[in-house]
Amino acid sequence: MKVNLFFKFILSGLLSVCMCVSTFAQKQEAGSTVFKVDNLNFKKSPYSGMTREHWKEASLYLLKGAFSYVKTLDDPMYFPKQEGKSYPRNDSQIPTAKLEGLCRTLFMAAPLLKDNPELEINGIKVADYYRHQLIRLSDPSSPTYVKHRTANMGPHQNLVEFGGLSVSLFAIPEILWNPLTQEQKDALESLMVSYGDGPTVPQNWKFFNIFILSFYKDQGYKVNEALLTEYLQKSLAHYDGDGWYNDRPAYDYYSMWAFQMYGMFWSEYFGKKYYPEYAAKFAENFKPMKSTYPYMFGRNGDMIMWGRSITYRFGATAPFSFMGFENDPSTNYGWMRRIASGALLQFLRNPDFLKDNVPTLGFYGPFDAAVQSYSCRGSVYWCAKAFLGLFLPESNPYWNATENEGPWATKELAKGTVVNLFEKGPHILVTDYPNIGAAELRAWCNVKMDKASEPFRAEESYNRLAYNSAFPWQADGKNGEVSMNYMVKSASANQWEPLHLYNFKRYENGIYYRDVEMEFNKNVSFRLADIPLPDGILRVDVLTGTEMVDVRLGHYSLPQIGAPIKDEIRKIEGKEVHVINNGKYQLAMIPLKGWQGSEVVRTKGLNPVANESAVIDAFDRFSPANDNKKVYVTLMLWKNGNQKWTAQQLNPVKRVVVDDKAKTVVVTLSDGKVKTVKFD
Repeated sequence: MKVNLFFKFILSGLLSVCMCVSTFAQKQEAGSTVFKVDNLNFKKSPYSGMTREHWKEASLYLLKGAFSYVKTLDDPMYFPKQEGKSYPRNDSQIPTAKLEGLCRTLFMAAPLLKDNPELEINGIKVADYYRHQLIRLSDPSSPTYVKHRTANMGPHQNLVEFGGLSVSLFAIPEILWNPLTQEQKDALESLMVSYGDGPTVPQNWKFFNIFILSFYKDQGYKVNEALLTEYLQKSLAHYDGDGWYNDRPAYDYYSMWAFQMYGMFWSEYFGKKYYPEYAAKFAENFKPMKSTYPYMFGRNGDMIMWGRSITYRFGATAPFSFMGFENDPSTNYGWMRRIASGALLQFLRNPDFLKDNVPTLGFYGPFDAAVQSYSCRGSVYWCAKAFLGLFLPESNPYWNATENEGPWATKELAKGTVVNLFEKGPHILVTDYPNIGAAELRAWCNVKMDKASEPFRAEESYNRLAYNSAFPWQADGKNGEVSMNYMVKSASANQWEPLHLYNFKRYENGIYYRDVEMEFNKNVSFRLADIPLPDGILRVDVLTGTEMVDVRLGHYSLPQIGAPIKDEIRKIEGKEVHVINNGKYQLAMIPLKGWQGSEVVRTKGLNPVANESAVIDAFDRFSPANDNKKVYVTLMLWKNGNQKWTAQQLNPVKRVVVDDKAKTVVVTLSDGKVKTVKFD
């Protein structure tokens, strides 16, 4: 499909933009910080009510918040710093923070300007503002002036932002680029190419060089085509199958909001014309994603809190709209849009999402444990990549299809079942739980904490045993408080250490096997077996150690979202079962073998949803014996908050048999099914 098919002006769209400005202004005057739409279309979108016009309204809602800091054409897109580890940490970083705000908010502005070049916010013409700011980037007298990259300078954050700017230049050159004088164009080209024609980070960053060089080649400038093709080849080499690129060293959402999105966008706007062989390869790698990635979202579109840069949030849905570039009749576009709209509303309807009219650095509200030091307040607008799908016209099947729930509404994901999808390339296990409509994943983590250049790669963003769309991950406490992971402390290390050095072994018969080494508690190791069940997880794990260690294992956590979290202890056939309930969900933990006991731990400041939370932790003091091994068998169960537990639901395991060398564990369930765990 030719690119120009996506740029048709639709009269109703133009009228809608004007209406959106009025609607937004009314809501802001009322002091609302939660996105609301009064004219939802439940005929086309029976689950979210969101159509293309509502997406435009959402984009304008966020853009209007950013423009609340702009009173004149000279004012930068610069936002209040959030307390914590984010930058700027010194004055020298402020120009880059301003550049982030400028380039990233364009992802919201560009699609709106495509439909309405005369768009105004706060009496300022949006197109005039961005053109004016682009000119000032190369003006040494401007407070937003950006210096050229020097010959001895390594990769810089400015490269990232200029790469993002190139995306918008490709999309609306008639608004951002063509009106500039030749002198202004040459100055901007010289500045941007000084970064694009240079070094990069061996991750998704290569795309920023690619976009800069590609745009200026398309405009007739001579560029370093050898470097361009080198970075294209190296970017494609990150692909590992099943729709996943590895961002070196991790799998995370960068595979989707970077590699997959950039590859398709570059191909549509440039690659098919100049480098059709590379464009075809990106398209080939894009196709398998539709069979795997959508299953990572909950039934209502909720996304899983996982990986770095989670403050970009619903930017993870960008590839769904880009499926519209394919115009493939076999794609369930109604399901793709349902996921994207659900994830968008997951955040825009949360009262903690905005502060000072700008998205917070966190998951819902501010949450410093999920923030990386390379982020500033304007970084959050990387989420606006999700709005690039607005370049697709209303007639595109992505926007035109009737919204549906895909396999969640079919026998494929029937109630009472659990469905695993193992992706061989990245060794990712995606699990869907129809009973609560949640999705879960298990993925790679193997980075040391000590002296790490990027310590977050070993922390909670990556090191949990599993991640679930219903239960965002909770940070670890200083006293061994832990959620969905083990914590170990030995006398020799004298510090609580979470598992983070995982080695994937295999996925077999519904069981996901991993081995774990410890970085600080070096005399301890684990062999793990995860068995998803319809209402939870059965864990069969073996600890091997040569010294005494304290061991803790945490369930998922529950935030306090209203009344205090209830907890109770049930006695089921001699077993002590802790149950906690926050009104929305209940969690239960049953220590079946190996554990000394379990307890409810109430915490503050560790949960991304609420300040107060609770988690059930099992605990034990391991002493070397029996060939220095001990088997821990644990049930982690969940249920909706308004449902009652039966004794059978809290006791789904009938018998556990362990061989004398702890290599085989046979678990017989109460329904007669047998789970045999075999450690090599």
